[in-house]
Amino acid sequence: MFDWLQNIADWLVYDLFNLNRGQHLAEALNFFIYDAVKILILLIAVIFLMGIVNSYFPIDRVKNYLSRNKLYGFEYLIASIFGVVTPFCSCSSVPLFIGFVKGGIPLGVTFAFLITSPLVNEVAIGLFVGLFGIKTTVIYIISGILLGTISGIILQKLKLENLLTPWVKEVLANAQREQDQFKNEQPSLTQRLPLIWSEVVTILKGIVPYVIIGIAIGGLMHGYIPEGFFEKYMSKENLLAVPMATILAIPMYSNAAGILPVVQVLVAKGIPLGTAIAFMMGVVGLSLPEAMLLKKVMTMKLIATFFGVVAVCIIISGYLFNVIL
Repeated sequence: MFDWLQNIADWLVYDLFNLNRGQHLAEALNFFIYDAVKILILLIAVIFLMGIVNSYFPIDRVKNYLSRNKLYGFEYLIASIFGVVTPFCSCSSVPLFIGFVKGGIPLGVTFAFLITSPLVNEVAIGLFVGLFGIKTTVIYIISGILLGTISGIILQKLKLENLLTPWVKEVLANAQREQDQFKNEQPSLTQRLPLIWSEVVTILKGIVPYVIIGIAIGGLMHGYIPEGFFEKYMSKENLLAVPMATILAIPMYSNAAGILPVVQVLVAKGIPLGTAIAFMMGVVGLSLPEAMLLKKVMTMKLIATFFGVVAVCIIISGYLFNVIL
């Protein structure tokens, strides 16, 4: 699909820049040029398509739907699916978390949305398609939705509502998301397109620096780190590799745009895909900045419980990925 782009990258690096094949700098630069352009093309396409979806399913409708309808247990799955079509990182999801709680949505259902939203969105999908192909992308989307659903059910069963902080009540009045421009209107798709494109540009401006930095790091790793360097520490034979990768990821913070190019190189260097994805999920879905924000609305006991349940589910997902892929 992108053979033409690889040819351009080869021409730039080996002909125009006159670098030698196999040279560390040449391999790193070739990787950077090819992946940067390919990923940006895919991101523009996927974000635009998801923008169309988001314009017809604004977050207020999601909240109202979940709070007003009896879904007989399927609300966890539906909340996770809605998380897929809402482009929020783990930190920006926190205000939505407050709004969901105010809307009377059960805490476990809110958690299901909060978990899935940063893990599986148009950015992650676009990157996954470009880096790992359609099959792996579909499996990742399904696993992300199941991760949010199962974690939400478990957290709801633990009855943790009493562990929310008093501060929540003070900020609920100001925590509502701005009303969607089209809430009381039904404009045509043509009328929606300018706003959708504006959102695409806004999202791209926010994530392109992470994409470039992530691909640059990936390029350096691709060009300079020997094949098999990581394999001896995080191979499939090491039963502790997945939990180690998940735990080590928690102190870090990035979004999917920044970490996925690094994950691609880790896989190329010998780390099993499931272990690498567990690391990515830990970085994106569990982070210290997120914990600091959640501290405003949750006690430390609730944060620890939330992180613990999600971490266990990520570890199980990592093992399953290693078996399936």
